[in-house]
Amino acid sequence: KVEAAAKPWAILDAGVEHDRIATWIQRLTSPGSKRGVEQTLAKKSQYEDMIKGKLEERKMPADLIYLAMIESNFNPNATSRVKAKGMWQFMAATAREFGLTVRGGTDDRTDPAKATDAALTYLQQLKDRFGSWYLAAAAYNSGGGTVSKALRKTTGKTKGTDEDFFLIMPK
Repeated sequence: KVEAAAKPWAILDAGVEHDRIATWIQRLTSPGSKRGVEQTLAKKSQYEDMIKGKLEERKMPADLIYLAMIESNFNPNATSRVKAKGMWQFMAATAREFGLTVRGGTDDRTDPAKATDAALTYLQQLKDRFGSWYLAAAAYNSGGGTVSKALRKTTGKTKGTDEDFFLIMPK
């Protein structure tokens, strides 16, 4: 097995330290929240090999698997109040843009493998656009326009670094 050090693209956290990260680590590992996190991580095992294999194949950070946790708790049938659907929480128009069928009785957003392929293609486009995996993940969740506007307002640029994510986070 190849070590992560031999695959620098496989590590999302490139040494970025921030109080928000420490706070979340503490919050997620505290006794009160530990049970819920453990249940979610147990669900992850059902899809982990497939998702990690696709990330490895594309030379994308393995930690991007946790976006599916954040978006849906690894539930391929999750539906949000705004009608985003599936493990990666695609809106219908975005799903179609990335090759998923959403029509009649067919909804590829609930197909874990197809939706993962679409999500990873989308994430790679966002990373290319914004220059950072942290910014790509933020744009995946909040929209590219939101990240673009915050970057321009805060840094005066349209591309950024992982550290820039923490600068724009309040916006």
